[in-house]
Parts: sequence; C-alpha cells; structure tokens
Amino acid sequence: MGEIRDQMTRAMELRNFSPKTIKDYLWQVKSYVRMYGKSPAEMGEEEVTRYLHSLVQRKVSQSMVRIAYSALKFLYKDTLQREWKVEMFQRVKKEKRLPVVLSGQEIKSLLEAVKNLKHRMVLMICYSAGLRVGEAVRLKVSDIDSQRMQIRVEQGKGKKDRYTLLSTILLEQLRRYWKLYHPQEWLFAGRIPGKALTESSVQRTFIQAKKKAGITKPVSVHSLRHSFATHLLESGTDIFVIQQLLGHSSLKTTSVYLHLQRASIDKIVNPLDRLMALPPQVRS
Repeated sequence: MGEIRDQMTRAMELRNFSPKTIKDYLWQVKSYVRMYGKSPAEMGEEEVTRYLHSLVQRKVSQSMVRIAYSALKFLYKDTLQREWKVEMFQRVKKEKRLPVVLSGQEIKSLLEAVKNLKHRMVLMICYSAGLRVGEAVRLKVSDIDSQRMQIRVEQGKGKKDRYTLLSTILLEQLRRYWKLYHPQEWLFAGRIPGKALTESSVQRTFIQAKKKAGITKPVSVHSLRHSFATHLLESGTDIFVIQQLLGHSSLKTTSVYLHLQRASIDKIVNPLDRLMALPPQVRS
C-alpha cells in the first residue's frame, strides 16, 4: 500500500487538493484496505460497494460516506487508472441542516470565560473576523493591517487570499497581547518553537469556555464564524459583502444565513394575527 499511497498523494497534490482533503481521502483508503487486508490493486467494484455499504450499516455520517465514495473513486480512476464502475451506488443526499448560532450575550459570556489572553484572542478573532479556526491559527503578525483596519487571510479554503474586518476593540486587545507575548512570525505561536498554535488546542479552549459560560447549544469553534455572518446580516450588511468577507466562492453558500437572521423574521406579521385584527364584518 505504501507505493500506492505515495502515488495517490502526489496525484492529489498535483490537483491542488487541500491538506484536509488529502488527509481525509488517505484515511478512507487506509480503512478500506484494513477491512480486506489486501492491496487495493487486488480489489475492485465488489469490494468498494461492500465497503460503502458497511459504512451505511454502521450509520456513519452522510458526509463521511460521500468522502469515502470520492476517495475510492479517486484511488481507482485517477491513481490506478482503472475503470470506475460504482456509479450505480446511490450516493447519500447531503443533510440540509442550518448552522447553530450564538447570541451576542452568549459570545460575550464565552469570551469572558477564557482567562488565558492568547486563547481569548484566538476566539475573539474567529468571531470578529469570521475566520475558520485553521485560518486564525495560521495568521502572521504581518497579516494585521491596522492602517486599513483589515486582516489578510492568506490561502484560506480553496487556496484563496482575502481580506476581512479588523475590529477596533480587537486591535486594542491585540496590542496588549503583543506587549505580553511579543509574537514574531506567527501571531499565535504554539508550544513548539517556530510552530503556530494548533487547531485542537483552540477547540479544547472553546469546549472549556462553553462549559464555564453555561452554554448548552450544540456549538463548536466554527459556530463563531456562523454567528459573525448572521449578526452582520441582522445589522443590515449586504449579503454580497458578507460573501466576500467569508471567502465563499458561491453566494448559495452564504445564503444559508438568510434563514438564520431574526431581524427580518421579527418584522413579519403572522397572517392569522393580521386576519384577527380586521374589524368584524357588518351584516345588513
């Protein structure tokens, strides 16, 4: 499997796959090989179908099944140059779930629950700039543009650069943070010299802060990004601007936040209330 793994990795890198996609695909192929105990070159359509079916039977997430399908398709079709005959497999439709959003007060309580300044800064920047956790921990000191009040996100998802908002309050806190930590290259350095803070460290911080703040919603660090977008939309920010700040390629992705904004919903008069408010009909 070693040679095939290297071959598949090179093929994915040449197609500019993200590190996360490469990791997920290789993990699925490893799991597939472990199930049968032999090289994927010795297997084919029957084994792939049975493997995918086993995932469905184990009731793994629908997104995991889709990743497994795509990984094995890439393995056979693009890496091993084999004919792919598993198109008849009914790919599971993606669940349409709205992201969970935190209120302004919940976010304030969450941030106040974090006593470590560095960790609080990371969560604060995720919310105030709408960053993914991976984007936040990979920020460099030079990415903070205090003159233009912007944050440069280098090579975010989809290998794209973009600019997003720099909060005035965040800038004040970052200056305080700089005086205390004196970051060099990475804005948020990790324990290992020359390395950035890890995503898992930020996720642990979020879980602990969520518990201290008494928040019971099923939220993660990524919910801060969802909250950023929703709160901007509720305050009247154009959805096209939000799309650019988030780095979405398609407006369709950003449009999910239209379903979350309470501001417009609160203004709607229920048709029953409107009906019952009508004066009684006068009969002659």
